[in-house]
Amino acid sequence: MKAVGFKTSLPISEEESFIEFETAKPQPSGHDLLVKISAISVNPVDFKIRQNSAKDTVLEVPKVIGWDAAGVVEAVGENVSLFSVGDKVYYAGDITKPGSNSE
Repeated sequence: MKAVGFKTSLPISEEESFIEFETAKPQPSGHDLLVKISAISVNPVDFKIRQNSAKDTVLEVPKVIGWDAAGVVEAVGENVSLFSVGDKVYYAGDITKPGSNSE
């Protein structure tokens, strides 16, 4: 699936400060949901993560940015009981997981 992220913390004026790339579609497990994204937001956390996560280095695998999103549940982990496929949801994600700026 297509995603937007970064491999290194460049100034925002640099062409490669954001990159579009292909990544594998995640499979939810445990208490996770897989959400087909309908809308995202940009907030100060996105800026700080991009600015500070890869200073003086190039990440081997690009980091998907964005953690606030709305969409429809596409799949659920085996321990999920309060959500079902087809539910409309919005959320603030977890910065330890891939972001929401993806298909």
